[in-house]
This record gives sequence, C-alpha cells and structure tokens, in this order.
Amino acid sequence: MAEHRSMQRAALLDAARSLLSEGGTEALTFPALAERTGLARSSVYEYFRSRAAVVEELCAVDFPVWAAEVEAAMAAAEGPEAKIEAYVRRQLALVGDRRHRAVVAISASELDAGAREKIRAAHGGLVGMIVEALRDMGHREPGLAAMLLQGVVDAAVRRIELGAAEDPAAITEVAVAMALRGVRG
Repeated sequence: MAEHRSMQRAALLDAARSLLSEGGTEALTFPALAERTGLARSSVYEYFRSRAAVVEELCAVDFPVWAAEVEAAMAAAEGPEAKIEAYVRRQLALVGDRRHRAVVAISASELDAGAREKIRAAHGGLVGMIVEALRDMGHREPGLAAMLLQGVVDAAVRRIELGAAEDPAAITEVAVAMALRGVRG
C-alpha cells in the first residue's frame, strides 16, 4: 500500500511538472492533475491540500537535484573565475529543464509563509555555493557579491523564459561576461 501511494504521489508530481511547464500556473488544477494521472479529483486531495502544496513538494524534490547539478559543474571547474562561470552557465542551461520551469512557474505569493521560507532557504544554499569562489578571488564583500551575481542570473533566467528576441545562448554569454566583469570589479 505504501509503495502504491508513493507511486501515485510521484505520478502526480510528474503531471504537475508537465502542466506547469506547458501552461504555467493556470494549467495546474486538480481536475487537470486527475485527468493526467487517471485518478478521481477527490483522490488528488488525498495527496495534496492545495496547488501551493503541490508546488512546495516540487520545490522540495526538484530544487536539491538542480542545486546538485550546479554544484557538480562548479566542482569540475578549475579556479574561482571558472567556478563562477560554471555557476552562471549551469543555471542558465537548466532553464529549459521541466524541473526548473515547474519550480518557477508559480508565483511565490501563492505559497504560504512556510513554503516561501523553504524556497528562500534553498535559494540561499545555491547562492552560498559561490561565496567561496568570490572569497578566493579576494572579493571584500563575497556574500553581497554572491547575492548580486544571483540577481544577474535571475534576470537572465527571466529573459530566457520570456522567449526574448535574443537567442538563449546570447543571453547566457552576456550574463557570463557581466558576472565575470562584475566580480572582478
């Protein structure tokens, strides 16, 4: 029975990822989740109490995987500047990933305070990865610089997700150049 519930929950999360990446927050409804998984709508409520609860669990499941990919890219890089470049490039490469699109598709305002805090903490861990590289470069304010660097990444992510006129590769190159020039400054 526990294995069946676990499989159903995983199927619901996978359906939620698809719905969010295909149609944004409006597409994530309990009737749509029920249709995608073959469950009755009332059964969906047995697993999740709200859309926010679905998103919170997606973040809890998917964000660590995403962060591990960024961390692995940084670990493979030699030297602090290469680590910073890997940090920016890997995050921007993940923009098209269903896991990432699902996590950012729903606005934080739809989540309760506890869920928003968990997401903030997860993002804080991501930003924390880059502090050491900035410190190794001799940056006087590595924590502040890391937050600002993440702001450049977040702006590039939004630009890519909006389907901007620029090619995602061009957005990535500009973001990397800005990040590296900014942290050297």
